[in-house]
Amino acid sequence: MSDDGPNGSAIDRLRAAAGDRLGVDRRALAAFRIGLGIVLLVDLGLRARNLTAFYTDAGVLPRAALAETYPLAARVSLHALADGPLAVAALFALAGVAAAALAVGHRTRLAAAASLALLLSLQARNPLVLNAGDLLLAHLLGVGLLCPLGSRWSIDAVRRDGGASGTGDRSGGAGDRFVGPASTLLLTVTVVVYASNAIVKLRGAAWTTGDAVGRVFRLTYLHGPLGGLVPEVPGLLSVATYGWLGLLAASPLLVLATGRLRAALAGVFVAGHLAMPFVLQIGVFPLVSVVGLLPFFPPAVWDRAERRVAPVATRVGGVVRAPRSGPSGPGSVARRVAAAGRRAAPVVAAVLLAALLCWNALAIGVVATPEPVAAVSDPAESGWDMFAPDPPTTDRLVLATAATADGDRVDALYGDVVAADRPPTEARAYPTARWRKFLTLLADSPEPTRTRHLLGHLCDRAGGRADAAVERVEVSFVSVDVVDGETRVASLGERRCDRR
Repeated sequence: MSDDGPNGSAIDRLRAAAGDRLGVDRRALAAFRIGLGIVLLVDLGLRARNLTAFYTDAGVLPRAALAETYPLAARVSLHALADGPLAVAALFALAGVAAAALAVGHRTRLAAAASLALLLSLQARNPLVLNAGDLLLAHLLGVGLLCPLGSRWSIDAVRRDGGASGTGDRSGGAGDRFVGPASTLLLTVTVVVYASNAIVKLRGAAWTTGDAVGRVFRLTYLHGPLGGLVPEVPGLLSVATYGWLGLLAASPLLVLATGRLRAALAGVFVAGHLAMPFVLQIGVFPLVSVVGLLPFFPPAVWDRAERRVAPVATRVGGVVRAPRSGPSGPGSVARRVAAAGRRAAPVVAAVLLAALLCWNALAIGVVATPEPVAAVSDPAESGWDMFAPDPPTTDRLVLATAATADGDRVDALYGDVVAADRPPTEARAYPTARWRKFLTLLADSPEPTRTRHLLGHLCDRAGGRADAAVERVEVSFVSVDVVDGETRVASLGERRCDRR
């Protein structure tokens, strides 16, 4: 039957509806690409503050300990081949170059592939400091490889158009929308995170009774710069609890809705995530989440954005020139490889989409985990259970004390002078979100080898900051129940610093 008949018209309407919901504006992909590059640079900068501590043999997880605890990670990590701070710093710099190239769209697929490989290598070098933001960043970057991230607002686009602005005249047109399994996968990743988290939260008591947000803000070890200033107003905190839970439950509308409703919902999510770093110390997760939301914004948003960036794009187009490449030169080979990749991308995306949905169904318990899968992995361990089903009820702080030869006491993590006999009330939060992740994991499972490496690193860390030689270090954890105020102190251990 001809497409001009009733059935054809219905099919056309169905395709249009699917395209509106599962397609992504190519300018949104460009913003997504720029955001990924920026987040990768921010992540590298934050990690670089503790480069020696977390990624070298002088830190808390030397390569021998990594190989013993995580043999697969040790084999696949390029960073595990680096034997000192300079070599690791060189890999950080290489990752920074790749991230910058991704942000500006220079050889975009190569930059994305290099960024993903270096990110996974860095994450494998120390799995003990990873959080949900790291997993989400790897997911988004991997899916981005299957999408035409460099088709707009990029150096690649400018060169492809022969030195034009790279914005073209396709604003808002059908040809400016990327639709297929890869676009569906990109949108689904973000929705799965929110929907899975909502389902797990609904199984707890704190979220359904309105207590969760108030409980989170009583955990001082999670406080961001303004975390301690959040007012203790039960009604307001209860509204925040129900509001965030309702937003998570409504997250499927990010795909099911279109136009202003989708834009408004994505905008509220973005606003919530942008507020998080000010009140919570949770690493790059909020920024990664914002980047993951960019593909949901409709063409009208990008029409305005394009008008604003047009003058800059025009100037860039005047500087960047299309590369010269003969029909049989290297450029031709690269084009053939790129064409093969574009043909394979939809198939790969469809397989990954099915795997994503199945794995998360197992993780939240909607489907029972098959015995063969359970024998090698627990899907629940990689689920999106942030503050779910209930937030912790224990504020977990640390006392890391170094004793010097002249009788002073120095905080081994922060480096400042502290009381000779530090009471539990002087316990402190953690210098960074990654230190918190590492130390709280160690508090839950005080593994002797890991403890020994931590104490050895703290000897060196404190010795570099103290005026006199450091003789010994000791670490204790202080737990304060935020409900009844009960305080418990548990010693992790101590070590003489002249023993190697």
